[in-house]
Amino acid sequence: MAYTISPSPSVAVGPQYCVCKVELSVCGQNLLDRDVTSKSDPFCVLFMEVNGKWTEIDRTETAVNNLNPAFSKKFIIDYRFEEVQKLKFALFDQDKSSMQLYEHDFLGEFSCTLGSDLFGKSDPFLEFYKPGDDGKWMLVHRTEVIKYTLDPVWKPFTVPLISLCDGDVEKHIKVEFECINPKKQKKKRSYKNSGIIIVKSCKVNALYVNTCFSYRKLKYHQRLFLPGLHPWGLPVNVYASNGNPRDPTSLHYINPMGTNEYLSAIWAVGQIIQDYDTFLMNLPLTSTPPTLFALQYFILLIITDGVISDMDETRHAIVQASKLPMSIIIVGVGNADFAAMEFLDADNRMLRSYTGEEAMRDIVQFVPFREFRSAPKETLAKAVLAELPQQVVQYFKQQNLPPINSEPA
Repeated sequence: MAYTISPSPSVAVGPQYCVCKVELSVCGQNLLDRDVTSKSDPFCVLFMEVNGKWTEIDRTETAVNNLNPAFSKKFIIDYRFEEVQKLKFALFDQDKSSMQLYEHDFLGEFSCTLGSDLFGKSDPFLEFYKPGDDGKWMLVHRTEVIKYTLDPVWKPFTVPLISLCDGDVEKHIKVEFECINPKKQKKKRSYKNSGIIIVKSCKVNALYVNTCFSYRKLKYHQRLFLPGLHPWGLPVNVYASNGNPRDPTSLHYINPMGTNEYLSAIWAVGQIIQDYDTFLMNLPLTSTPPTLFALQYFILLIITDGVISDMDETRHAIVQASKLPMSIIIVGVGNADFAAMEFLDADNRMLRSYTGEEAMRDIVQFVPFREFRSAPKETLAKAVLAELPQQVVQYFKQQNLPPINSEPA
């Protein structure tokens, strides 16, 4: 958690006192995720020690579904020079509309004195933005916060070009870091800045064209939910939650006049993926010790109505699978609540298992079929397969296995 302090104009309360209003801005990073099917909904509570007891001063708004909140509500308190003012910032995950704090999950807290913060050092971090289609800036990466320093050195980090600038190296990006203090700028003509950012190293690592052709072989596996056998002869699982296949209201309904959502999704994705099952990668078998004769990349297609009864085990399995050469494609059919699937997709943060272990990479892509019911099958396939090339590259890059005889993109 980090916060900034903006002193307001002094307020005289007597000749023996020195008092001014102080505005505190609060933000958090990488908060605990207490919700099962979504992210935490954090809010911050400010306490001050009064007569030896912690007294609540104020609360921020709730940041819905957000593990990196920047609260708009400011805490305004009196700063008294002659006193030691002990503060405590406590974060909670809002679960109910109750005002009682014990009704909400505790996420963590930070204690300090107001004087040490006013005259302490900064907690700097960088934010990288790209322009969206609507003209607004979209946050694509935030560095870690380095506490109590005016000379931060951030750890090296990697941002895919597709995320940073949509693959266009000529496209503008924005980096936010408060190096200019407008108040000082107005007061002092000689003022230039409060610091500068030095980029010590920046490197663009080449990705490769024809990624799926450059790596050995993609194996397409399906988990099917249709009665009978799929035309390719794969076994089928039938779940009772979808109803009787003879009932027109069932998601499994065998429609003599057309296809149900399961079959439509299978054909839309399968007709594209199946082609890659026959292409060999041009990586020589002798390039790594030991020789990898049977190295393949697997794709698991799951078509589901959204019901998950073992979320903790599912999260753990996906985290373990992120170490393996595989991707998971999930297509949600029907009109169920797919919050659990969105949670597994984990586009905004890495998925963690119930043991706290973080996934090595993002391997899950979820798409709700209902958004493509009236669209061509090619549109669904494009959305479902959008992240697959990057996932393939990430795995082989982590294994230090670059493709051979491929032109860098």
